[in-house]
Parts: sequence; structure tokens; C-alpha cells
Amino acid sequence: MGAQVTTRSAVQATSTFYQASPGIRAFRMGLAAAERMWPALAVRMATRLFLTPLPPKWLHRRGSWQKDWRAESWPFEDASVTVYSPVVAPHAPVVLLVHGWGGHAAQMLPLAESIAAQGLRPVLLEMPAHGASRGGASTLPQFARAIEYVVARLQQQGFVVRALVAHSLGATASAFVTARGLPVQRVVLIAPAASPPEYTRLFAQVFGLSEGTRAAMQRRIEAREGILMPQFEPAAVGSRIRVPTLVVHDRGDSINRFPDGQAYAQAIRESKLSATEGLGHRKILKDAGVIGEVAIFVA
Repeated sequence: MGAQVTTRSAVQATSTFYQASPGIRAFRMGLAAAERMWPALAVRMATRLFLTPLPPKWLHRRGSWQKDWRAESWPFEDASVTVYSPVVAPHAPVVLLVHGWGGHAAQMLPLAESIAAQGLRPVLLEMPAHGASRGGASTLPQFARAIEYVVARLQQQGFVVRALVAHSLGATASAFVTARGLPVQRVVLIAPAASPPEYTRLFAQVFGLSEGTRAAMQRRIEAREGILMPQFEPAAVGSRIRVPTLVVHDRGDSINRFPDGQAYAQAIRESKLSATEGLGHRKILKDAGVIGEVAIFVA
């Protein structure tokens, strides 16, 4: 019963967000018409919207960052990633911080500042089509490829990447690349999403799409990316993660259910689950208790 209530909350929250935009409401009507008259077009339209991060990235694009942070744009695939690092910092082990879908690097700043106080070097990664990075669409597999690319570039520059700290869909991608042997010593998964196919089902519910359209959209994305969505799930990656892992998840998260975090903690041998109350999906990134726990864990 609890899972059903949480799922309804996620649908309600997502529906409210999409319905607040006149443009999205019009797109939704066009999508419904296409599904009736031209199913193949409906699949293409649904795929495009599903892969477009919302809210729009320009809402989170800062004119300038604090003077003690340097922003670099690195070309990546047909877009770019933006990498933020302290201007003045020792050549210390790096902790890479990754935001979630529709998020931005500044969300990870409170964590980054606490990590810097531990004598480590925080580096913030802003994904393609998010924040200041180029691109109009992205995918979970692209998140994973971007993390691997940035870690490799940092190593090439002579840094040791000690830990990976990620939120939401960024955490899902982080678990996947860690299972593939990403050279990090510790991982923190904050409010991870356990089942990417559930995102397609949520999207279909919000837009009133048929199961046939949803399934065709998922297959289209999988064919384009060359990987099946279930390969990102805890059962597929957990047993191959061999580094200490901290999973932080709020019991009242209305976006990624608390059982998602539990699933990762149960699947990863060297893991600890830290459950919070009353923080939801985003406030968890600003909570002093969470920030302190994460900083101590990666130090």
C-alpha cells in the first residue's frame, strides 16, 4: 500500500509540473492526436520529449559562479559537459559530484563545500543538455558515458579520483559505471532511481500514452543507445560493485521511492543505507546531517 501511495505522489507531482507549461499542454494534445492517427510519429514525439531534461536548462544557467570556482566546457559527443572545480585547492584526491535528471551542478555545492573542508578536491559535473552544457537532449546511458569520460580526463591530468557522489538519475548512472570498474574508492548514491523503465511508465501515465507507445519508445531509446534499460537496475549492477557504498534516501521521497534506495543497499555487498525523514527528493542535498555524513564517508 505504501508503494502505491508513493507512486501516485510521483505521478501527481510530475503531472502538475508538465501541466503548468502551456507549451507542454499543447504538445500533449498533439501527442494524443498523433497516437490515434500516426502511431510511429507519436513514438518519435514521445521519445524526443522524454529525452529533453525539464525544467529547461536555461532556468539553471548562472551568469557567473563564485570567484573561487572555475568553470570549463569540455566537448563531449555532440554536446558538451561543464566541469566546475575550485580555483585554489591542493592537488588532493578528487571527489566527483553529479546531479540528477533536470538538475544542475549548483545543487551539489553544499556537499562540495563540506567535502573541500575535509581536504579533498570537489569537482562538479554538469551533464549535456543541463545547466551551462550544450545539447538539447540526453539519456541515462549518456550520463554514464559522461562520468567515465570525465574521470578518465581527470586521471589524465594527474588526479586520483577518490569518490563519486551522485543524486537521483546521476546516482543510477554512477552505480552502473562503478559496476563496470570505474576506478574510485567510494561511492555515495543519494536518492537513486532503481528502475529506469519505471520512468517510461510514469511518463506514459502523465501523458496518457498507451502501453504500445510506451514500449515502442523504450525500444527506440535502447536501440539508439545500444543498451537495455534493465541493465541499470540494482539486481544487474549490485553484485559487481566492490567498493564501500553509502546509499542515502528519504522515506518520503515522491520522485524515487524509498524502496529504490533499499534495493541498491540490498544488492551491494559493501553498502550502508542511511534513511532520512521529511527531506523529500531535493532538500536532502542541503540537509546538514546528510552533508556531514557524506563528507565523513568519502574522507
